[in-house]
Amino acid sequence: MSDEDYIIIAENLVKRYDQKVALNGIDLKVKRGEIYGFLGPNGAGKTTAVRILSTLTDFDGGTVIINGHNLKKNIMKAKVSVGVIQQHISLDKDLTVMENMRHRALMHQIPKNKREERIAELIEYFSLDEYLDSKIDSLSGGWKKRVSIICAIIHSPEIIFLDEPTVGLDIKARRLLWELIRLLNKDGTTVFLTTHYIEEAQALCDRVGIIDNGKIIADGTPSDLSESLGKFTVVATDPDGKSVYKYFPDRASASEYGNSMTNGEILIRRTNLEDCFVELTGRTVKN
Repeated sequence: MSDEDYIIIAENLVKRYDQKVALNGIDLKVKRGEIYGFLGPNGAGKTTAVRILSTLTDFDGGTVIINGHNLKKNIMKAKVSVGVIQQHISLDKDLTVMENMRHRALMHQIPKNKREERIAELIEYFSLDEYLDSKIDSLSGGWKKRVSIICAIIHSPEIIFLDEPTVGLDIKARRLLWELIRLLNKDGTTVFLTTHYIEEAQALCDRVGIIDNGKIIADGTPSDLSESLGKFTVVATDPDGKSVYKYFPDRASASEYGNSMTNGEILIRRTNLEDCFVELTGRTVKN
């Protein structure tokens, strides 16, 4: 593939905070039109990377190209391509949904005739009619997040960055947000997603990068990353509750190993993305 097939390119990306190195020479490419997931323990560098790639924070070394624009040479053109949804809700809580949409459109300097046309398009597309006059504070957490995303795409960005978008949401609201992300992606928007939920990355993402201590230590499809350990996992739990994980290329060899165990409980299952994450980092995603 040529560089034109990638909407995000980072080469040898470095970011320091005083003497602390937050990003230590990251290389990353995200294809146009894919959902790319970014996993890592707390403090691994996820949010720093997202803030740089989404043009919110400067960096100390390396090259970043967003939709063909080098951030050190033409950051303003890159900004037009980007929509950002951060962990905290960035809407004006004293305004209605409609007022927030209009305010965000004004911020992006969308001409008035196109502004009203775009707002009407989004209202119909996301069935917002019954919420237009609702103040932000009156909405549920799930709807606040949905409106945040809608306001972030009002200028039709080609890339949307979502930094842990479903934190604090219940299961139903999380699934509704997954549907919204898939809908945006189906219409051609590239999605860059950080998450603490392994199952979210497994369910949504075309490819996943794993970052630890400021370096990307793995990159690939969820299935390829999982199966790099082995297609099947045997979890052997002893009477004291301690579990040992072993990985095998097929069910037959996994069963053979499981049948050889004489103490405790044995579980044989498909290897998943969480297994890969823990084996690579030695930690759970929330550590």
